[in-house]
Amino acid sequence: MSIVVKESELFLRNVRTRMPFKYGIAVLTGVPHLVMRMTLEIDGRIQTGLAADNLPPKWFTKNPEQSFREELADMFAVIESACGFAAESGNCESVFALWASVYSRQKSWAESKPYPPLLWGFGVSLVERAVIDACCRAGGHAFARAVRDNVFGLDLGEVYGELRGKSPAETLPSEPLRRIFVRHTVGLADPLTDAEIPGEERAGDGLPQSLAACIETYRLRYFKIKLCGDAERDRERLKRIAGLVEGAGISDYRFTLDGNEQYTEIAPFRSLWEALVRDRSIGDFLSRLIVVEQPLRRDTALGARTAADLAGWKERPPMIIDESDATFESLPDALEAGYCGTSHKNCKGIIKGLAAAALLAHRRHADPGRPYVQTAEDLTNIGPVALAQDLAVIGTLGIDHAERNGHHYFHGLAGFAEPIRRAVLAAHGDLYHGHAGTVTLRIEEGAIDIGSTVDAPFGTGIEVDVSGFVPRAQWRFESLESGADSR
Repeated sequence: MSIVVKESELFLRNVRTRMPFKYGIAVLTGVPHLVMRMTLEIDGRIQTGLAADNLPPKWFTKNPEQSFREELADMFAVIESACGFAAESGNCESVFALWASVYSRQKSWAESKPYPPLLWGFGVSLVERAVIDACCRAGGHAFARAVRDNVFGLDLGEVYGELRGKSPAETLPSEPLRRIFVRHTVGLADPLTDAEIPGEERAGDGLPQSLAACIETYRLRYFKIKLCGDAERDRERLKRIAGLVEGAGISDYRFTLDGNEQYTEIAPFRSLWEALVRDRSIGDFLSRLIVVEQPLRRDTALGARTAADLAGWKERPPMIIDESDATFESLPDALEAGYCGTSHKNCKGIIKGLAAAALLAHRRHADPGRPYVQTAEDLTNIGPVALAQDLAVIGTLGIDHAERNGHHYFHGLAGFAEPIRRAVLAAHGDLYHGHAGTVTLRIEEGAIDIGSTVDAPFGTGIEVDVSGFVPRAQWRFESLESGADSR
């Protein structure tokens, strides 16, 4: 295979939440949605590829001193840098070779910049996604089949030495999933019942807003519950959530807890957990726990003291890293420290997620008595591109439940032009339906059908009309603040 990146273009459109989304130290009400359109020459033929993502505050860095304007400037810098390195990489023999070139160049460039790996890696991930999309379109490959046939030339041994000689197909389920459960996010500011919604915050858009309404409407079975770090508040909120879920007659539910880096050391989190365990009124609820996600701040989560504290806490719940999963060394370090795995997000990298799945499968085979977990987490993913690509990867990895919150905090595809909504509905009628005046995710019995994204080249085969977007050079931060046009 011969791959040459010819051009990369960035377009933005402001999208607004239907209600505030509070996670960690951030409250999301509006965000620029970015689409990357890349033109490549693949085996002598011109092909375009797409990638997309929201550009959210306080996830890649979580620096309380930095403004959202400054964060966006940094995000644009790492994205544009990665695009430049892709063009400079010249003729590459595979997707993996091109990715490796961009990754190594971006890593070296970032060493002299104030950009942590999670941030500079985000730029690489967007390039990676656009290249994979173009490759799948050019060859007529569905992503899941391309991975198993190793069309991308992925060398797992180059990523993790212990995987030398392993092929992607050996470490993945034989077939991709075509239906997954929605793990519903319960944000820190989310109302648990309709009565708790202030009048001025009622969405009034025909979609459920409170947790109780979502459970009733979607018949949810999986949940992701955010922790605030205050033991008493967290305990009382968990008790209320348990009552709502069990009161709705959902008997086979499961959940994860998201620590959102609320703790600087293990001791206070251990105190919270032990207080929960002592509360017999939620004993059955706690037995449904899958994992606790990233309770410690990223600067302490993988330290020697944390490893020692975890080793001394034999009755700890299963814990994974998320924000700490910044480099390829992070997962092995986490497993060594006592964590049981990590999360997958496309914004952290698709090759990274595939390699993590392979490493966990390899360790699971060697040590079947220890749990090894890879979850699928959201970053308020929405269509028409980002969500579809995310689901294609999750189906390929075989993760049967995934945090989904983009459909909840945003009003479906209402933030996009009507031709885009029509195209998405025509291509993905199993995943979406016309509802509440727009096109929204079709959730039935707590699950979504993802067959159309699995069968598409890379999640979606539609051409996205960017005429309703603003070119990067013309986009202004003030447009996000004013709620007006994106320019």
